[in-house]
Amino acid sequence: MKSFYTNLENELHKLDEQHLFREMKIVHGASTEWVEIKGKKLLNLSSNNYLGIADHPMLKSAAIQAIQELGCSATAARLIVGNYELYDLVEKDLAQFKNTEAALIFNSGYAANVGIITALVGRRDIVISDKINHASIIDGARLSGAEILRYKHKDMTDLERCMQKAEGYRRKLIVTDSVFSMDGDLAPLPEIVELKEKYRAVLMIDEAHGSGVFGENGRGLADFYGVSDRVEILMGTFGKAFGCSGAYVAGRKVLIDYLRNKARSFIFTTGLPPAVVASIQAAIQVVQLENWRQKDVLAIASWVREELAKVGFNLLNSESQIIPILVGDNEVTLEFSRRLFDVNILAVAIRPPTVPLKAARLRLSIMATHSREDVAWAVEQIKLIGRELGII
Repeated sequence: MKSFYTNLENELHKLDEQHLFREMKIVHGASTEWVEIKGKKLLNLSSNNYLGIADHPMLKSAAIQAIQELGCSATAARLIVGNYELYDLVEKDLAQFKNTEAALIFNSGYAANVGIITALVGRRDIVISDKINHASIIDGARLSGAEILRYKHKDMTDLERCMQKAEGYRRKLIVTDSVFSMDGDLAPLPEIVELKEKYRAVLMIDEAHGSGVFGENGRGLADFYGVSDRVEILMGTFGKAFGCSGAYVAGRKVLIDYLRNKARSFIFTTGLPPAVVASIQAAIQVVQLENWRQKDVLAIASWVREELAKVGFNLLNSESQIIPILVGDNEVTLEFSRRLFDVNILAVAIRPPTVPLKAARLRLSIMATHSREDVAWAVEQIKLIGRELGII
């Protein structure tokens, strides 16, 4: 056993030498526009709480009421006795919100992607995936046993090449993020839909970072592009713009019935606590009632991108509330993040394997509730430190 632990220590030492070792910081208080870490009050530019509703009174009130009425746990998988009426009501609200026949809630985005993909494809099938799709999509494809083809990021010529190679498989599943979590750019959904239909494939979209932000009342990027009714599988999460936890899949009733019976990550896990499900229901209402939030988050993000691009930062092709600042070197990226921390700005360094080698970056996440004054101050600090480090 000594050698086992020694090997672990050696691997951790290698990570540390490569500036890839990670530690968790304790956050005090709610994750809102400002957070407290290590006794410092920091402007939070690292949260996925895009609409700023994680601490919304409607969400908190709904969660408290659910605890009082139903307790703190579902106590079992939903196919056993963990399926409260509340679940059914929320899934109906969700289906209505997404303009689909039905919907199903999963415990997390990771569980949803792994469960959906492994349930729908297997050894006689093929998954065609954007090269920088989220890790949960990649893992789901690998676990399914299906063949996998990866097309160059957003490259429709390469996607068509993959579709031609996929001829002859029983089922062809194209999977893409809608808003890419580390680059902040948007999938060309209309073109993907056209190719999907041309080659008689099935399309799955991960709206984790698109839900709540894009489309009418935050219905997602597929709605924004007007292609929702041509997408078979609409997946998304509640832990980001919706300020809650969990994930969903929406689509035809037959699809949802099938996944309820076949998705192992749904079948073999205890349902989400009633408080979480109730907060999801409230979040769906808030997102639609307070649609100024999606307008504000996109407007603030657009201003930040413009200001940072002016001075020469490489923001890749960001078009969303996610703004990467490409640095490249792991050590320099960490130093950039540390210096921002010193001046009370939280902008976490993102390093491999989350992003490709030599593509380390800061990932700025804008919230609808960030004040213009705070954001303007942060932009000036980012420019100053960027010049000091020779990034611009």
